[in-house]
Parts: sequence; C-alpha cells; structure tokens
Amino acid sequence: MDDIPEALLAEIVKRLTSLCDLKSLSLVSKRLYAIEGELRDAIYIGCGVNPVTGALVSLCSRFPNLCKVEFNYSGWTHNHGMQLDNHGLEVFSSCCPSLTDLTLSFCSYIDDSGLGFLACFKKLMSVRLNTLPAITSFGLLSVAVGCKNLSALQLIACKKVGIVEWLEYLGRVGSLEELVVKHCEMISQFDLLKFGSGWMTLQKFEFQINGLFINLYDPRDPSCMAHYQYRYDFSCESLEDLTLARIATEKEIGLRCLLRKCKALKNLSLHYVHGLHDNDIVTLSQNCNNLTSISLQLTPQFNEGSVFRTSLTDDSLKALALRCHMLQSFELIFWACDPDWPEIGFTQEGLVMLIQSCPIRDLVLSGAHIFDDEGMKAVSSAQFLESLELMHCVKVTNAGMRLLSRCPRLINLTLRQCDGFTDAGVTEVARARNLESLIIEGCSRVALNAVQGAAKSVHYKEDYPGLLNLGRV
Repeated sequence: MDDIPEALLAEIVKRLTSLCDLKSLSLVSKRLYAIEGELRDAIYIGCGVNPVTGALVSLCSRFPNLCKVEFNYSGWTHNHGMQLDNHGLEVFSSCCPSLTDLTLSFCSYIDDSGLGFLACFKKLMSVRLNTLPAITSFGLLSVAVGCKNLSALQLIACKKVGIVEWLEYLGRVGSLEELVVKHCEMISQFDLLKFGSGWMTLQKFEFQINGLFINLYDPRDPSCMAHYQYRYDFSCESLEDLTLARIATEKEIGLRCLLRKCKALKNLSLHYVHGLHDNDIVTLSQNCNNLTSISLQLTPQFNEGSVFRTSLTDDSLKALALRCHMLQSFELIFWACDPDWPEIGFTQEGLVMLIQSCPIRDLVLSGAHIFDDEGMKAVSSAQFLESLELMHCVKVTNAGMRLLSRCPRLINLTLRQCDGFTDAGVTEVARARNLESLIIEGCSRVALNAVQGAAKSVHYKEDYPGLLNLGRV
C-alpha cells in the first residue's frame, strides 16, 4: 500500500460512489483515510447528527474541501435532539470556506438573522431553502445582497417570504441563472415580473402554486392598473428550462408571456395552466427550434357549447410536429377527462402525427382515453422510441401490445392502471424486445408470475400508490 502512487489512490477513491464503500476504504490505511477526506466534496446532514454544532466542526476538519452540503430535517421530532439553528449556521460559516452549494430543508430554528451568515460563504453560488417557516423577505434580501456570487436560488414552501425587494435587487444585479419558486403563498406570479432585466441572464425558471387545483382568484395583474409602469417589456432569450404549474392566466397574461419571448428554450413543462391557448404553443414552436422536452398536464375547462375539453387542441400538436424537429421527450397527462366524452381537445390523429414527425425517445401518456390500438400501431413504428409509459390508457388491448412488440428500439416499458390487456400481451412485448426495465403497477389483468423474468429489471405492484391520473407536479 505504501508503494502505490498518491495519484493512483486518489483515482481509486474517486471511482467509489457508495458512502458505505468510502467509509470502509478509509479504515484500510491512514493514507486512504487522508485522501478520502481531502477528496470528499459533499455531505448530507439529517436528524441523526446531534449535537449538530460540534459535529459540524469535526466534519469540516475531516473534510476540508466541502463544496456541497445539505441539511434536511424532514420528519424531525424533539426526540432527535437539536436542529441546526442560527448559532450553528454561524459556526458552520466560519469553518467551511469552500462551500458553493447549500440546501436547508425543514430547518425550523433558522430565521432572518441566521440567513445573514450566508454572506460569510464567499464562494456560495447555489442556495435552496425548503420549508423554513421563520424566514421572511428581509432575510432573503440579506442573502441577495451578501452572496455576491449567487447564481441559483430555490424557494420552496417558505410561507412568510413575500415582499420582493430581494427579487428586484437580484434582477438589477443580473447574476441569477436559475430561479425556482414553489408553494410560497405570499409570492404572486405578477410579483415575479419585477425581476426586470434579470430575465435576460436566467436559464432555468420554475413557478408553482401550492394545492391540487388552480387558483382562479389569483391577484390581478398590477400592470393593468392606471398609471402603473408596464412590466412585460423584458427579454428572456437565455431561458432554456421553463416550468409553470397551477397558475391562472385567463384575463391577465401573467407569466404566460414567457412562452412568447423564449428563443433558446429546450425543456418546457406546463402543468394545469389555466388560460393556455393554441396560439401560445404555435408562437412557441415558431420561436424555439431547439425544444427537446415537453411536458403537458391538462384538465378540461368549460368551453363554448357546454363542452368540457382542454384548452389545447390538435393545432398545438401540429405546430410542434411541423417545427420542433429535435423533440425527444414528450409527456401528455390528462386529469379528470371522462372516457365517454366525445372529445377532450386532442385527437388520436394529432398524437400520431407528433409521434411520427419527431424523434421521440421517451413518451408518457396518462389518461389518454383517445389513444387505442391504432395509436399503438404508430408507436410501434417510432424509430427512436426507447422508453414508453402508459397510465390509465383504458382502450389499449392485447392487440395493441402485440403491435408494440415490433417497436425497434424499445427497452423500457411502464404500465400503470391499464386494464385493457392481459399477461399475454405484456409477455409478448417483453420477449420480443429484450427489455431492460419493465414496471407494472395497478394493472388488474396482469399477474406477477407472468412477468417475472420478462426483463432484466422487473417491478410489480398490484395497486398504484397514488391519486388516479393526477400527474406528477
């Protein structure tokens, strides 16, 4: 062991990803112990570390080059001992000089004064704050002002954060490349328009309202008020990754305006966006030739003629099929669409056109009652398709599964709550395609003994543990 060059030992340690393996290796010799300590750049600290302040000093001494640290107290009770608090964060800020990425989750004892210590991490670039009930906008402003290298900020379920001086400041500085705001009750989509010139450098943006249903009573757009400065005059040409979930944009366009401004967009997720229209998707397809991934989660809305259907139609699918020639991943989830309805906005012909026109590698269809064995025929001829997931697609039968067995590149198949086919259909696909992965959940006519060994990896559950066709927001 003593004759092995240091560089070779370091390379061995780098190739080990299991924490258990790293811990065992460090016990073999003092050299490996020292090298593992020098190379470790990330740790996770949860409820079991107590007392946390003393442990932090020891950990930072043991691992002097830590760059990424996550504190997560999900499920914490008083029996676990003390959480990280303001004093602990102060101590941590003095002994971890290389920190660039910090996550604080469910830290109930950190407030605005604790956030002030984040400015002591001179290299800090990424901050994730998840369910910190005591912090407010004032603490977040201190982070914005004090963390000079901040390029990524995520706020999740921080219910007291509202007034957005911190957002206006970050917009003026123009350093953020990633901004995620989820389940923050006091932040409106219209507040985010105050980001101003900050949109020019932003590459990833996500905004999501809490709850299962869209809030149709979202605050009105202040730019519609008399004598109010117009807020939609900004550029977001660097934006590559966009997610909007459960927002209402019917009367005032709000964040839906982003769909008409993006030109570099690659990944798009629109989940239950009320007020979304075909012309938004058509304009998007005209401006964004680099789209590689689209996720649409839709619910029916009341339309003219007393017909419930989604706000998007085949016109959207046609626009994507004609112009998005790099589209590789497509997810389409319908929620609360009755199988007996004559229409739901999209048709099977529209879906087939998209599948046949784009190099789709990953396809997810959920609640698509319009999709049957004829649709599976189109899927079977998709030259690039590698992964397929069908959930609650009740009209697909064994005939459709037999067609799927011809799909040339299919290696991953997931079937959930589909009762139209049996063991015979699934096993025929598995045998023909030599699947890497097969997942069966809640398919009442498919038995475990029929699919065991049907793929290199098989996961089977009699029931699907989730709300029917609710989507994955």
